Amino acid sequence: MFKFMKNITKRKANQSSENQSMNFKSKRGKKNKGSDERNQSMNPNIATTKYKVASCQSPGQERAHNEDTLFTLNSFLGGLDVAISFGIYLVADGMGGHQSGELASNLAAQGVSQYLMERVHDNFLFERKSFSQSDIKQWLLEAVEAAQKLILRRVPGGGTTLTLVMVLDDEIFSAHVGDSRLYVIGLDGKLTLKTRDHSLVKRLVDLGEITEGEAGNHPHRNVLYRAMGQSDPFEPDIEVFSLQPGERIMICSDGLWGVIDEEKIMQIVKNGPRLNQIVCELVHAANAAGGPDNISVIIVERLE
Repeated sequence: MFKFMKNITKRKANQSSENQSMNFKSKRGKKNKGSDERNQSMNPNIATTKYKVASCQSPGQERAHNEDTLFTLNSFLGGLDVAISFGIYLVADGMGGHQSGELASNLAAQGVSQYLMERVHDNFLFERKSFSQSDIKQWLLEAVEAAQKLILRRVPGGGTTLTLVMVLDDEIFSAHVGDSRLYVIGLDGKLTLKTRDHSLVKRLVDLGEITEGEAGNHPHRNVLYRAMGQSDPFEPDIEVFSLQPGERIMICSDGLWGVIDEEKIMQIVKNGPRLNQIVCELVHAANAAGGPDNISVIIVERLE
């Protein structure tokens, strides 16, 4: 079994961002009475991005150093018969000490994003090539393998989680290693967990040896049996799904989900008027609850 323990440090700071690709409207599009949605459905010459994204991050209250890395790329190509959306969104939670964890999480983000940009981005957006789901799944596996090699070569002894989402127009692909999490947020604000924690306590819960309540206070709750940087071979969990307009995904480190419960998260999501306010309020809530770990959160919303 491979083990990574997370160190304790101190500092607080918040960083947030919200990104929505620019809308492109045909010069021939006429402004009609009624909602924007009705106008867009009536005028096929208007093209808009399908997704928007916001992110926020903090070292937490007890740590001076941030070992989490988050990465968002939200791209949109208009000027075509059919506009195309492409996105990469990920959270990597580094482990192994002050510099090792930070470098490992950064290399995970660098490795997978570069690989997917080379294999998928240009061909999908500009060459208009189509890929099968099996093609994409294979490239996700290869992207994680490329990042794994970078980590083993550059920072032996360090490690990181990785929870990655790649959007190809209507299809959403995810790759997951470790205990960062991916949720789907329904139209009613309810959370559906899409990933399984690769942790010792989760395995003990699945085996019926401890309860969910006991897992939260277990002395080995931060021990992972699968993480990037481990020497034993592994494969990420790969999933394919889609969102309905108005639905969202949330990617977060355990500095969020391990500190505030799902009811509190749902309350913040329902009450927040804008994505950038929601992600920052989630980080503030985790800090207000003690902020024992680095906190990273990304929310992506499907617009149409």
